Amino acid sequence: MNAIPEPVDIAILDDYQNVALDMADWSQLQGRAIVTVFNDHIEDPEALVARLLPFDIICVMRERTPLPRAILEKLPQLKLIVSTGRRNASIDVAAATERGIPVARTGYSSDATIEFTWAMILASARHIASENASLRSGGWQRSIGAHLRGRTLAILGLGNIGAEVARIGAAFGMKIIAWSQNMTAENAAAAGAEFVAKDQVFSQADILTIHLVLSGRTRGLVGARELALMKPTARLVNTSRGPIVDEAALIDALRARKIAGAAIDVFDVEPLSPLHPFRSLDNVLATPHIGYVSDSAYRTFYSDTVADIRAFLDGEPFPLSPPPRV
Repeated sequence: MNAIPEPVDIAILDDYQNVALDMADWSQLQGRAIVTVFNDHIEDPEALVARLLPFDIICVMRERTPLPRAILEKLPQLKLIVSTGRRNASIDVAAATERGIPVARTGYSSDATIEFTWAMILASARHIASENASLRSGGWQRSIGAHLRGRTLAILGLGNIGAEVARIGAAFGMKIIAWSQNMTAENAAAAGAEFVAKDQVFSQADILTIHLVLSGRTRGLVGARELALMKPTARLVNTSRGPIVDEAALIDALRARKIAGAAIDVFDVEPLSPLHPFRSLDNVLATPHIGYVSDSAYRTFYSDTVADIRAFLDGEPFPLSPPPRV
């Protein structure tokens, strides 16, 4: 590796909470780097390129800012991308590799997302957000919640997150069923779930929760047909990736009350448009993609980011991000 002239210019993107510099010891790069933090989000590609042109290293937080080939080809100064998490489907890793730009990754724990999934399930079933809003405006007891014991928890995907969600559902006394394209009865049973056919996972669900990786096979997996199979009392929970669910079909189902509600933390386009229906539908509990946002996760993300940059500058190995799944 050729030596990189120092100090390098580093951009930290989409630090919404303005905490990146507090979550790691950036002094390790003192004298070797000039760090610029951006708290806002740029959607327009031309404006994004103009912002990123001066930087040698770009640090991205998950999929907040996509870096497709069309963007990378216009950044001749770029020498390293560091993405938090194990993989980032919004970065064109192949295009970066062609240009000699390594894409580094950081550690990641799914604990925060598992816990948050259950916060969403419980908050949706018991109308916690709307009851809190009502109480703050002078109201009192406006809805009737649903309990979970004896109900059916349907899980799309039993990986690291889905299997833990299943275990907690069993502790609530729920019946656990599951389906995914690669699932077998044996690995479902190992997670304490019953493997069912795809149509059954929708038709039997009282709570349907999604825990799949976004790929060509899972994009749009939950569409109008699948939503039509669900009970009018059922709720859909998505803390995985927005495009796994056909957003327009879900909006139609919610408006027509074909399902009782949805709890959604992920969206097709983020940040969510100010006029998006999910902001106003009364049977939607929506949060701004915070399932993974916790103090411990951020400390891991940014500490590993600093370590990756140091290794890069020192010519030492560092963990590379794998290409997205197809």
